Amino acid sequence: MHSLSPDYLANLRFDAQQLATLRALGEYRGKQQLYFTQSPEVLSDLRQIASIESTESSNRLEGVVVAAHRLKSLVLKNATPKSRSEQEVAGYRDALGLIHESGEQMPFSVGTVQQLHSILYRYMPQPGGHWKAANNDIIERHPDGSSRIRFHPVAAHLTPMAMMDMIASYRTTLEQHLADPLVLIPLVILDFLCIHPFPDGNGRMARLLTLQLLYHFDYAVGRFISLERIFEESKESYYETLESSSQGWHEAEHNIAPWLNYFWGALLRAYKEFEERVGTIERGRGAKGDRVRAEILKRHLPFSISDIEEACPGVSRDMVRLVLRTMKSEGHITPTGKGRSAKWQSNPSVPKLK
Repeated sequence: MHSLSPDYLANLRFDAQQLATLRALGEYRGKQQLYFTQSPEVLSDLRQIASIESTESSNRLEGVVVAAHRLKSLVLKNATPKSRSEQEVAGYRDALGLIHESGEQMPFSVGTVQQLHSILYRYMPQPGGHWKAANNDIIERHPDGSSRIRFHPVAAHLTPMAMMDMIASYRTTLEQHLADPLVLIPLVILDFLCIHPFPDGNGRMARLLTLQLLYHFDYAVGRFISLERIFEESKESYYETLESSSQGWHEAEHNIAPWLNYFWGALLRAYKEFEERVGTIERGRGAKGDRVRAEILKRHLPFSISDIEEACPGVSRDMVRLVLRTMKSEGHITPTGKGRSAKWQSNPSVPKLK
């Protein structure tokens, strides 16, 4: 396929910074096993938070939003989906769960891709798992109602062959060791999005396939740190680099560098966060974390991170953020804004976890 042809791969060149990033990712992968064997209860907490964040962020990137307390109930399978948004969330939860459980053993094949899409749509009125029957341009919609076409994907009638070719090319490049897996995975994801094989759900599928392919090469950080959240938190760069690297894709004249740099940066951020979180949770599992939690639970008016820092001297901002994120995933608090002016407020209706 366009990014995976031997000619395209042979012309790729990496600068010193890119090679250093690849080396760093390899080192993190080598160290991850040390953390995996350390604290089962810590990892279990991180795993649950990551599942909730991944389900929330991947859907929210597509404009699908569910109330925090419902989201947690849905992800933990304590609730039945009631609306279209909740059906989409429940489908993502199931597909994500399958990848976390069996991603390493599942082949990257046409059958797997269609199976994951059908799981994504299992609670929806229309079934998933079928290639698009009509052409589907990638359109950027603006708040003022205007829109523009970001990309013309592969035509519907060419999609089945394009998907077979892409998967066959990926397997060949792996067998012939034409590039590092950390180069090939983002290339596959870009090609998948340029084909845009399904009538809907392509963005969520791309993020699920990212996790699955990373699992194949033992980059398992996505089990404990939500890559989807990192994509959402940097969504302007996420979409801009995808668009930039897709220009000229049909002619195999696209520049993959913006997307590669973004993708590797996101993965590196996930590993750094994983290392910090395991250390922070273990260091702060007792007194400091409990102090922050108690301070948050006392508050009835919206508050900022700085407010909590002032009330808990000696506690790091990282620890405050960690507790906020955990309490958000538990449904205790809700953010009321983004960036520097962001505030948080408690959800009094949510029963406190023991």
